[in-house]
Amino acid sequence: MQLFTSLYDKCMAWAHHRHAVWYLSGLSFSESSFFPIPPDVMLAPMSMARPDRAMRFAALTTLMSVLGGLFGYFIGVFSFEVFEPWLQQSHYWEKYLHAKTLFGEWGFWAILIAGFSPIPYKIFTITAGTLGMSLPLFVIGSTIGRGGRFFLVAGLLAWGGPAMEKNLRVYVERIGWLVVIAGVLAFLYFRY
Repeated sequence: MQLFTSLYDKCMAWAHHRHAVWYLSGLSFSESSFFPIPPDVMLAPMSMARPDRAMRFAALTTLMSVLGGLFGYFIGVFSFEVFEPWLQQSHYWEKYLHAKTLFGEWGFWAILIAGFSPIPYKIFTITAGTLGMSLPLFVIGSTIGRGGRFFLVAGLLAWGGPAMEKNLRVYVERIGWLVVIAGVLAFLYFRY
């Protein structure tokens, strides 16, 4: 079964699509407030396929992600009571409570680190709104965190370019399963 190879091929096809920039924009915006798939799945292949445009892709991803983060922030400010029942029933409730604790301790640094890390950023954007975090600090932290992450991803994959695209396809199945195993082991370690 070639699960990761077929996913890789789909992502590469989307990266070469004539509307790829629009897909990247929509994914970047929505992931920051409600959608579960990170924009890296589009940014990475697009940066490999078009290294000459990688920094533009990273800038666009950062801009749209911060705008989506603002949308999440305003969900937290104005509509949290509407989403709270869903949040409590989903697997995000514990993450929300953890994010709330982190904000209490770290504030600005929590949003900056969440923007850079693979932690679900949307949880932090909504939490920042529910806690009334300073909007300018939210935007600055989001821009630095998200920008740092996306420019790093785009830069590394642009450096590898089309040659990396071909070589990565050869090993993507092994890499994918190793990541899944590492994720399960990390989950078990932190859970128990």
